[in-house]
Amino acid sequence: MIVARLASTVLAIAIAFGMVPLAVAPFAAEAATAIPTEKDPVAASRAVHLAEKLRCLVCQNQTIAESNAELAVDLRQQIREQIAAGQSDGQILDYMVARYGDFVLYQPPVKATTILLWTGPALLMLGGFIALFRILRARRAQGEPVPLSAAEQAQAARLLAGESGKENA
Repeated sequence: MIVARLASTVLAIAIAFGMVPLAVAPFAAEAATAIPTEKDPVAASRAVHLAEKLRCLVCQNQTIAESNAELAVDLRQQIREQIAAGQSDGQILDYMVARYGDFVLYQPPVKATTILLWTGPALLMLGGFIALFRILRARRAQGEPVPLSAAEQAQAARLLAGESGKENA
């Protein structure tokens, strides 16, 4: 964010003073740190599409396309290598699942081993509603609280006022 502001400020100043080489310098520095793209845009698009379907096993809440973890970088490289070897998208996904299990898929298939993964949130919510219903029903069954007697009210008032309720002897 700060680099972007700085680059835009330098660009505006350089353009205002007619210094085009200075205006291009921040972008040249960014280009040096950018990851080179493949020469085949179709293969690059396939690699990105496949990387978005796979979960980063380190981060677990990101796809390997979003993650900068070392394992995610390796998996993206494996995808590019398999695309270059002529593998189809299905074959690449099957390879990843065979190697890392269904957990590597960002949207695992519904089958016996993943049924809890798919139904777990609904079951937890259902359990929460059942618990809430039982608690509310138990409160309703208790009825109205019994009012305090005059002696109990006087004792409560003394306790709240700071008196101990016992007389000093």
